[in-house]
Amino acid sequence: MPTATVTSKGQITLPKDVRDDLKLRPGDKVEFEKRDGRYVLRPRNRSIMELAGILHRPGSKAMTIEEMDEKLAQALAEDDERIRAGR
Repeated sequence: MPTATVTSKGQITLPKDVRDDLKLRPGDKVEFEKRDGRYVLRPRNRSIMELAGILHRPGSKAMTIEEMDEKLAQALAEDDERIRAGR
């Protein structure tokens, strides 16, 4: 398991295999999220341009706000029913 040492200034150097796995480059940002008493390290190195079009499905028309609201309400009702049924 890769390890790092904290300096007197509170800095660490991420091991190379961790940087490689996370595709981190100099200048990239890293986010720390606390979950159940542990911290999760998440790279913040994606360009907004890389995200363009990820929700588009070729050949499908865009939903209206009303359609989105209806689908969300339906999904919430199904989740509520599943939770109440103990599934």
